Amino acid sequence: MARTYGGVAPEQRRADRRERLLTAGLELFTSAGFRHTKITEVCARAGVSTRNFYEEFTGKEDVLRTLHDRINSLALEHVTAELDKVADADALTRISTLLDVFIATVTADPRMPRLTYVEAVGVSAELEAQHQVWVDRWANFIAAEASRAAEHGVAPARDYRLTAIALVGAGTGLLREWQAHDPPLPVEDVGGELRAMMLAAIMRPEKISDLAGNRGGTTGVEESSREGAQGGPRRT
Repeated sequence: MARTYGGVAPEQRRADRRERLLTAGLELFTSAGFRHTKITEVCARAGVSTRNFYEEFTGKEDVLRTLHDRINSLALEHVTAELDKVADADALTRISTLLDVFIATVTADPRMPRLTYVEAVGVSAELEAQHQVWVDRWANFIAAEASRAAEHGVAPARDYRLTAIALVGAGTGLLREWQAHDPPLPVEDVGGELRAMMLAAIMRPEKISDLAGNRGGTTGVEESSREGAQGGPRRT
């Protein structure tokens, strides 16, 4: 049986060391920068030996990947829990809830968007692959809400995959801009801008969706069908 020290089991001591290392990594990666931070500095900040560091992580990039995954997981967990509470609500309420909770979660600590959208970008192929996994997860989440809105008759029935990816990119850009300001931009402004874009992209106001050739619209499809039946477009 493993011995306890000060009433703390070895497993708990190791878990505590791991958390201290992650906290130190978050602090240093978002202040000095990931590329300028040394493992010895992370260890010193955490009060952990380098030997103990390598018992938990393969290197500082492993710390960064863990933090990146944890921040996204936390946001997804919060969003999912809140959407469960409004399971029977209308599409506008659900989409607004999704965005409000996501923005509130990732801006609760300004270091989180900096790590996720700045420090974790372009580090390695492995980290980029993890980033893409999360882009896909968030895009699928948004697309599912858009499809739900379509089922309730408040959005066009179409494939929302590309729209969802574009919205994930818009959210990334806005949060990157938010964290770059000191003091940060008002969170409500960022949330309001993203909410307006998402609602416009999904619900497609009539004047937008009726523009000829607009993806998700009806006029362009109908005109194209008529032209094909008549042997091509008329010239004036």
